[in-house]
Amino acid sequence: MHYYRHGETVFASLLPDLPLEAADRPTSGSPGLFLIDRDPVSGRSSFCVSDARQLTAGTEDVSWLDPARMGVPAPVLPKRIQHTIDARLLRAVNIRHPRWAEFAMAPSMQLPPRVRVNLLAVGDVGSTLLTALKLLGGDCIESIGICDLNEKAVTRWVTELGQVSWPWDYDALPEVEPVAPEDLFRCDVFLFAATRGVPPVGGGVRDVRMAQFGANRPLVEQYARQARQAGFGGLFVVLSDPVDPLCKAAYLASNQGADGQWDGMGLRAEQIQGFGLGVMNARAAYFSRQDPRFRSFLTDGRSYGPHGQGLVIANSLTHYDDGLSRELTDLVTTANLRIRELGFKPYVAPAISSGAMQLLLTLRRSWHCSSVALGDVWFGVRNRLTAAGLEIETASLPAPLFERLRETQALLREII
Repeated sequence: MHYYRHGETVFASLLPDLPLEAADRPTSGSPGLFLIDRDPVSGRSSFCVSDARQLTAGTEDVSWLDPARMGVPAPVLPKRIQHTIDARLLRAVNIRHPRWAEFAMAPSMQLPPRVRVNLLAVGDVGSTLLTALKLLGGDCIESIGICDLNEKAVTRWVTELGQVSWPWDYDALPEVEPVAPEDLFRCDVFLFAATRGVPPVGGGVRDVRMAQFGANRPLVEQYARQARQAGFGGLFVVLSDPVDPLCKAAYLASNQGADGQWDGMGLRAEQIQGFGLGVMNARAAYFSRQDPRFRSFLTDGRSYGPHGQGLVIANSLTHYDDGLSRELTDLVTTANLRIRELGFKPYVAPAISSGAMQLLLTLRRSWHCSSVALGDVWFGVRNRLTAAGLEIETASLPAPLFERLRETQALLREII
């Protein structure tokens, strides 16, 4: 084990001869920061270490969901460092990222106990999300700023939700305020709910989400560049479809320098999350309560992958049944079409289950469903924010389930 010093901070590393001042092994305790060296473009610049093999793997991909499949041996670590991993207090930092020293000295995510949230667009999804956050987020949200091209819509929601309060406890709920476009990134959490060209109900488009990629990509890229210019250090959340490819588009655009190349001066991969998996998980629970064949999902099931084609629902991790899981996946992926057949846009459940609920769980540092950077794709998984950074759940995955995850990874790589 090697130890290095940068300023007043001591780092541990398995890497010899790093261009840093050597440090003595701490006489007590263990460093909370561990230096790694890998491609800074594909993957997170820092993360919470949950398995020692994450320190030696060359790249991030779906094998990280089951460390036994990572193809690298577990390194032998001092007991104190292994204990730090077990306590989820060790943070890996990629020294090849051009800003590694800057963010290594700061908290893993700049989020106070009660945050300022700014929401872009208060259409169907945005206004439903806003209402849910107003009612449910008083413990962790200080205020919510809203911005929309339709100024009357902004005035309407500021006024209406300003008239929502508990009797005699008037400060219990977050204030809702207008925010100017140029001030969108004066916040802790930015919610991107803007969209262009949603296919009309009855239009015959089966994969509505992917049909929106071409229209929404330039839009999310615009605001990702604005986040770069503002030096935004908070959480950048994508709610518009297709969530997962739009997250990657935002990351790439934010880090594009004047020469068109990646320069690492924009949003870090771990700052960007896509909120689309929550409703798929909730839909799986809905169908599992209706059909006893799927009941195991309610206690041991998982949802993985994108909000749309490539989604993987596992009926159970310990008693995985590939046939049942694929049947349940099909029910979930087509659930939105059932609402469209009734003549309605299916936006209420996504806005609440994927948007409001997952954001509140994120802010409360609880396990939640969202799309996070997993190598060169954004992939929906169970994850949480910790003091050491983003932790992705790992588990022993049956071979048929893991193969489905690999197929989804390949599908996402083809999109962008």
